[in-house]
Amino acid sequence: MLSIIFLAFLAVSSGAPAPTVTLGRTRIIGSQVANVEFFGGIPFAEPPLGQLRLASPVLQTTINAATFQAAKFGASCLQNALPANEVSEDCLNLNIFRPAGTEVNSNLPVMVWLYGVGSSSLYDATELVARSVTRGTPVIFVSINYRLGPLGFPQGIEAGLRNITNLGLQDQLVALEWVQENIARFGGSKNAVTVIGQSAGADSISLHFLGSKLKTLARAAILESTVMFPTFGPERNDAIWQSFVGAVPACADTQGTNSTFACLRTASTASLLQALTTAGIFGNSTDFLPVIDGPNGLLPDRPSLLPQRSRLPALIGSNLDEGTLFVPQDVTAPDQITQFLTQFTTPTTLVSPLALAATLEEVLNLYADVPALGSPFGTGNNTFGLAPEYKRFAAIQSDFLFQSARRTFSQQTSAAGTRVFGYLFNDPDAVAQTASLPATPPAPGSLGIPHSSELDYVFNTLVNKTPTAIALSRNIQDYWLSFATSLTPNDGRGARRPTWEQFTPKNQILMQLNGHATQLIPDNFRANGIQFFQNNPDALHR
Repeated sequence: MLSIIFLAFLAVSSGAPAPTVTLGRTRIIGSQVANVEFFGGIPFAEPPLGQLRLASPVLQTTINAATFQAAKFGASCLQNALPANEVSEDCLNLNIFRPAGTEVNSNLPVMVWLYGVGSSSLYDATELVARSVTRGTPVIFVSINYRLGPLGFPQGIEAGLRNITNLGLQDQLVALEWVQENIARFGGSKNAVTVIGQSAGADSISLHFLGSKLKTLARAAILESTVMFPTFGPERNDAIWQSFVGAVPACADTQGTNSTFACLRTASTASLLQALTTAGIFGNSTDFLPVIDGPNGLLPDRPSLLPQRSRLPALIGSNLDEGTLFVPQDVTAPDQITQFLTQFTTPTTLVSPLALAATLEEVLNLYADVPALGSPFGTGNNTFGLAPEYKRFAAIQSDFLFQSARRTFSQQTSAAGTRVFGYLFNDPDAVAQTASLPATPPAPGSLGIPHSSELDYVFNTLVNKTPTAIALSRNIQDYWLSFATSLTPNDGRGARRPTWEQFTPKNQILMQLNGHATQLIPDNFRANGIQFFQNNPDALHR
């Protein structure tokens, strides 16, 4: 079957008719770029409008139409980080990339992508799917949209009382259910699904590992730059929720009541979109994150207190300078660092104020104000024209939110006997995605190898196309595709690349993804600081 697909892939010309797939009674009409077929904007749930706004998603496995035009991406979920004409509440849709010539019975492995911010439309998998065919391991790539911000992750006392929380996480699971129901019609195998996510998407996957449902929907996972935010109940952000409600003119008088949900369900989409800006809620705000949702929820307690119930083979890693993208470049004092950490604590319920103060003091002791030790790592005493505190703060952010999350996940998953492959992306030719950069250009060189910079390599959308970066992109694609199709990054197909050893409790090792030196390295850097974050989940509410 693979050879048939490969020949069809090579034979298709640009003048070929639009690809089609029959789903139930509907003829879905896609488009084609080079030798990759695309079907976009396919609904996987009922539109979350009216009484379904601020409600759990309702699976939709068929389309009520004779034909469905799927030549373009569907609308992105409501947010003000994208142009208004590109967003909609009717956004629970997915996209499918597949090799030309794929048939119903092709039974290809499937990769399902969860973005961190923005929209599935920002991630073009054409090159990745083309690479999968070239190396003889064709895959189908599915990208989904899920709700963000107040509509995806409602906060506040009323959300807790009504048990209406973590809707974005629910969207992801319903999309995976759609894949189980329908991917065979597109030539995919429901038994060979690898869920792959970056940033908040990877964090979502790590949270799904704590429940039992993911193991029925996927067989493996790839987590890029997973992040572990401290986790609270929805009531903690009640003031933030009320601020959003107050910014919706028709609902302003419901602030402080238990009637905000009823009112918001009748408000216009335009007023909700404007309210995001009025309330100062931009993009995938950290004010609207997954919350503890009780005994029968997706996240019944803090992650550090929950066992992994869906243990899947995993490929997981982080970038060298994850924190630089999020640290204000005008930081000048250690108080700004302790304020950042304090916002993630609830000392009155878990630890005393004295214990919290001791924790913050120890963090500053472990991460001394020495530029050569800060992030961007490996840049010596260069401060890029900024205060030295910037590099200190960036190092703390990198380790607190990202590296400790990755190391904890790897250690726990491998200790349970599950296969884990870890990486550190530190290619000096990396260029951060333009969409991820701050509105104010950063000081030259101050970002190092930041959060999101590996994405250009995964999707082969490099801006800085040096020979070593091109070769590394090819290797990364081969590692990812090999893992998705054979549950190991070492299938021997594609470009020659170093053998990637498994991360185990006795062999805690990472593949350094670097175009100048791709090689295995021990996962022991900054051991004291990272272990402190790992060992203090109560004080830091994780």
